[in-house]
Amino acid sequence: MRQIVFAAMLLASTVAGAAAADSTLVLYTSQPNTDAQQTVDAFMAKNPRIKVDWVRDGTPKILAKLHAEIEAGQPQADVLLIADVVTMEGLKKEGRLLAYPEAKVDGLDAALYDKDKTYFSTKLITTGIVYNTKAPFVPTSWEDLKKPEAKGLIAMPSPLTSGAAMIHTVTLTGKLPEGWDYYGALAKNGAQASGGNGDVLKAVSGGDKLFGMIVDYMPIREKAKGAPVEFVFPKEGVSAVTEPVAILSTAKNKEAAKAFVDFLLSKDGQEVAAKMGYIPARADVALPAGYPDRASIKVLDYDAAAALANDAQNKEKFSAVMSQ
Repeated sequence: MRQIVFAAMLLASTVAGAAAADSTLVLYTSQPNTDAQQTVDAFMAKNPRIKVDWVRDGTPKILAKLHAEIEAGQPQADVLLIADVVTMEGLKKEGRLLAYPEAKVDGLDAALYDKDKTYFSTKLITTGIVYNTKAPFVPTSWEDLKKPEAKGLIAMPSPLTSGAAMIHTVTLTGKLPEGWDYYGALAKNGAQASGGNGDVLKAVSGGDKLFGMIVDYMPIREKAKGAPVEFVFPKEGVSAVTEPVAILSTAKNKEAAKAFVDFLLSKDGQEVAAKMGYIPARADVALPAGYPDRASIKVLDYDAAAALANDAQNKEKFSAVMSQ
């Protein structure tokens, strides 16, 4: 009888262990579809007992979906992998993020993760200057976009529709000596701000515009495919979004979510990001082909909490400056 009881207990324990190991993780992400699939596939290869269901959309739509679910009392996502830390700061302020103090942040600069360890940067996506190879000069500085030769030939994404563009605007106005007057000078030089980074790439690669502000990986990828574009990291420095990852406080599968965070921050996970063509957050992982030496890229910092608090004001200011 004792043997039968012991066997039953052992079977129950085994079944419970299997249920914990064979689990599903729900990911909400703003990564491009191809990148999201590669990320998920790489994670599941390392964690075969965790299945990942993922939803992909732009960060504003992801947030709208998440908030609608929260209001309905049915949040679905366990983990978020989205564009920028300003958005994460907002979610943190709302109490939506779970602190993960044991996260494996070895190899990461402390500036790349939240001091309370509620979100962690996974890569650097910088914004610099793209130019068409038919451009009248090779830009090396943000000041070059004010030159008469660039008049009417500059495209930029709008901070009204692009989170990365808003962070770029906040960074430049905070770091360049002219502040907002820099954007005023661009407006007077005929710079046009509309759409997103993809629109800028299309305009510059097609020759409708010859210069543009854009995230790094787009022109670098397109140049490799034969597009007549070059990308420049201006000497004053570049802004950056860092595609942070975070676990939601309402996560149903917290252990799988922690495993996902640890994977993205690990050397293996960072090498996946590099293979996609991004600058890895870890300094011990090499940059992809087409990028200069990491030491030559100057990344300008900004205050994410202030950017969140002043978002509406900054959008109004941008609209006013660019319409003069």
